[in-house]
Amino acid sequence: MNGPPSYNPGPSAPYAPSGQYGQYGQGPPANEKNPYEGERMRPKRRIKDPIFLILFIAQLAGYCVVSGLVLSEWISTGGLGGGVGGGTDGSNTGNSVTLNQHTAFLLLLVTGAALVFSVLQFLLTRMYTRAIMHVTLILSIALNIGIAVYYWITKYYSGAIIFTVIALLSVFSYFGFKGHIKFSSILLQVVMDISKHHMSVFLVALIALIIQAGLSVWYAFTVIATYAKYTPGNPTCNNGTACSSGKVAGLVIYDTFSYLWTSQVVGNVALATLAGGPYGAWYYYGPEGAGMPKSPTISSFIRASVFSLGSIAFGSLIVTVLELLRLLCQIARSDPDNQDGIMVILACIAQCFITCIERIIEYFNRYAYIEIAMPRGSPVVHLFKERGINALVNDSLVSMTLTWGAYAVGMLCSLFGYIYLRATHPDYNVDGQYTAPVILFAFLIGLQCSLTISSSIEAGVSTIFVGIAENPELLPIRCPDLYQEIAIRHPHILQGVSQS
Repeated sequence: MNGPPSYNPGPSAPYAPSGQYGQYGQGPPANEKNPYEGERMRPKRRIKDPIFLILFIAQLAGYCVVSGLVLSEWISTGGLGGGVGGGTDGSNTGNSVTLNQHTAFLLLLVTGAALVFSVLQFLLTRMYTRAIMHVTLILSIALNIGIAVYYWITKYYSGAIIFTVIALLSVFSYFGFKGHIKFSSILLQVVMDISKHHMSVFLVALIALIIQAGLSVWYAFTVIATYAKYTPGNPTCNNGTACSSGKVAGLVIYDTFSYLWTSQVVGNVALATLAGGPYGAWYYYGPEGAGMPKSPTISSFIRASVFSLGSIAFGSLIVTVLELLRLLCQIARSDPDNQDGIMVILACIAQCFITCIERIIEYFNRYAYIEIAMPRGSPVVHLFKERGINALVNDSLVSMTLTWGAYAVGMLCSLFGYIYLRATHPDYNVDGQYTAPVILFAFLIGLQCSLTISSSIEAGVSTIFVGIAENPELLPIRCPDLYQEIAIRHPHILQGVSQS
């Protein structure tokens, strides 16, 4: 053979060839150990990491109490006025002291936009898997450049400088990653092919997205009500309420912490559910058939949301703390009152450093959640080292592409919030003092909604990597095209494995 074989994926990757191990309606041969026997897919039913489960429930209960207190006061005072739009003379923007009902409606519209953008991203990924790598990367670059140009035109210089740097980095990174797009597009197509045969993938993703959207709406109204109740100068301060900027900052940080932690848990429960359900079932059995446990998605969800929720909460807490620190650095960097160039640079460096640590923790957490969904004898990361799967993971641009897509959704939502503020000219933002917080809240809502729905695809990619590490002999049966591409790029991973 002269040169590597060309790849033409066609309409769908081979799912389970007829007459082979994995055929629809057949289980493994008699001499093969059933991967669903023993504790592999039916682990002992005991609650793991109960301390972190208690902490998670406690913080959520505390958030409910805080939210109930501020929202009840906010409703009784009419939300300090305001509504949708700005009105003909600005009368629809409410109280001029702080964020009010006008901002709440703004973030409500942002949540709706995030929901629409996230669903569109998911549908486009399913419909155009072969081109999604190029499209997402190019659109992300174009969006970065467009937002940078817009901020320069509108003289929002701090945002313009930041997005100019981001745009340049995204342009350079595209040429560096271009050589990995072929392998990643095959991998993404395989995952989308699995989802076509297991509609529970879309059901879990949709439910997680709806829950995430509800959390975002709840968070938006809670934050606005917190500002309305405790900001000095508000009418509620005359009724005996102890108002201070420090109390506002502390409660908003707690609200954001609780929102991020809960959002992380929702997304990771969905990831573990899909890994132990449709994706794990596909790799070991192909289409649903004899030998596969009944309703694998439901049983996997019970394991993730009941018995392993403490472990998921623990991993999510680590990422939440890092994400909160990163957001605080972003606020410090974007603060219009901060004119100290050295402090802005230090905040930028700290944010980059925290982001790198966060990505490393998320990498290990993802495979830890798969271990929760499909427990095995030795850690997955150790197995990856033994078989050299790390090189395979690093070659995959699926995670990066989905993250860029989520980042694009977040930027679109933040741009929507910024344009809405400029169009309505609310009295509380005459000097632009609330522009940065509103843009940050909008970006956060869009990012979390998109990451929640993208986690369903990432779950499939990571589960396939784990399957290749444990049982590479099944790969040429499940997907010959993916097997051929890995054999060309990383032949050591498949040593001793022959294609049937």
